[in-house]
Amino acid sequence: MGVFTRALAAPFKLYHSVADEVAKDRRLRLSDGSGWSQLFGRSSYAGKTVTMTSAMQLSAVWACIRVTAQAISALPLGVYERRGDDDRVRVDDDPVADVLTGSPNADQTPLEFWEGMVAWLVTSGNAYAEKGLIGSRLTSLEPLQAGGLNCRPVRLPDGRLVYRVTDRGKTEDLPRDKVLHLKGFGQSISDRDTGLSPIAVGANTMGAAMAAQEASSSVFANGMMPSGFILFDQQLTKDQRAQARKNLIEPLQGSGKTGAIGILEGGTQFLQTQMNPEDVQMLDTRRFDIEEICRWWGVPPIVIGHAGQGQTMWGSGVEQILISWLVLGINPICSRIEARVAKQLLRPHSSPRRYAEFNREALLQMDSTAKANFISRMVQSAIMTPGEGRAKLNLPRKDGTDRLLAQTSLAPLETLGQDKPTGQLRQALLNLLGITEKDKGDEHS
Repeated sequence: MGVFTRALAAPFKLYHSVADEVAKDRRLRLSDGSGWSQLFGRSSYAGKTVTMTSAMQLSAVWACIRVTAQAISALPLGVYERRGDDDRVRVDDDPVADVLTGSPNADQTPLEFWEGMVAWLVTSGNAYAEKGLIGSRLTSLEPLQAGGLNCRPVRLPDGRLVYRVTDRGKTEDLPRDKVLHLKGFGQSISDRDTGLSPIAVGANTMGAAMAAQEASSSVFANGMMPSGFILFDQQLTKDQRAQARKNLIEPLQGSGKTGAIGILEGGTQFLQTQMNPEDVQMLDTRRFDIEEICRWWGVPPIVIGHAGQGQTMWGSGVEQILISWLVLGINPICSRIEARVAKQLLRPHSSPRRYAEFNREALLQMDSTAKANFISRMVQSAIMTPGEGRAKLNLPRKDGTDRLLAQTSLAPLETLGQDKPTGQLRQALLNLLGITEKDKGDEHS
C-alpha cells in the first residue's frame, strides 16, 4: 500500500518541484538593481527617496509629463499605404488601422490610449500593451502598467525575450509577439531591451527639488518666523523644559499663528536667529529646480508656464522656443512610436507597404497665421491642390479645385506677352485686321 501511495504522489512532487524552480526564477534577485529601484525608489544626495509617485508630486515633473503626453496624443494618427511613383493613400479598412485610430480596446478612445502610452514612455522609459489576437488578426491593444514590477522584459537563458507580467498576484510570461513595447531614449546604454527612466536617472535633481520644497513648506508652517532660543535665568528640569515647550513654543507654531503675541515672564528672554541670504533666496533655488527638471524631459520651461529671468510669456522669441520643442522634443517621440508600430503591428498583421504616421501639421491648428501661410505656399508652389488646402481647413470640396496651380509671374524675357490675356487679345486684333508680323516689319522700316 505504501509503494502504491508513493507512486501516486510522485507526479505531484515533480510538479511542485518544477513550480518552485519557476517561482524562484521569477522572484526579484538581490542582483536585480533596476527591479529593486523601481519597487522602493532611488535615494538622492539630498536624502530623499525618489519614486514615480513622489516625483510626480512636483508640479514641474507633472507638467512636463502632462504636456508631452497630451500634445502627442492629440495629433491625428493615420495608416497609409505606399503606391507607385512615391504616391500614398490613406487606409481605413484595415484591422490594424481600426485598432490604432478607431478603438484600441473596449474601454479607451485612441486619444486616451496614446496619452497613457506616451505618459508611461516619458515616465518610466517604457510603455507596454498586450495584443488581442484572433488567429493572426489584431483586435485590441490592452495597456500594461510599466512601473515597478508590473511588466518588464526578461531574457531567458536560451536568449528568448519574454515579458514578465504581474497582475493581481499572478505572474505570467508573455511571448515577444504578444506585446507592443515602446522603448524610450537610452535603450542601448543600459541594455537593449529597456529604455531609461528620467525619474530614475534624474533622482538627484528631483530629490533636491523635493528637499527644497519640504524646507520652504517648513518655513511657511512656522508662520515665516525664523527660529530662535528662549533664555532662562536658571537651569530647568526635564519636566520644566517640557512644560515650557508646551506653553511657550507650541502655541505660536503654525502658519495660522502668524502675528500672534506670546508672553514671557520671570526673566525669560527670546533670542531670535537671523535668516541668512541663502534662506531668503529659497524661491530662486526652487526656480532653478524647475529649469533642471525641464532638462530631463527636454521641455522648455516656458511650455509649462515658467518664464526665465527677463523673459515674457509672449513674443516671437517664445514662438521660436515652441518650434524648437516641437522639432527636438515632440517629433522624435512621434517617430519612435511610428517605427515601433510599423515593426510590431503592421508588418506582422498587415501589409509591409503600410505605415503609421502622426499628422504634425495639426500642431498649426492653433496658429491661424502660420496655417494660412503654410496652405498658401503649398498651393502656390503646386505641392497641394486648392481642394487639399480646403480639406486642411475642414471645408467641403468645390468643383475645379482638384488641379495643381503654379505662379507664372516669373518668365523669360522673350516669352513676355505670349501666354497672357493681353497678348492673346493683341494677336486676335491683328488677325482681324489682316496684319501679319511681316507687314508690321515693313511698316516700321
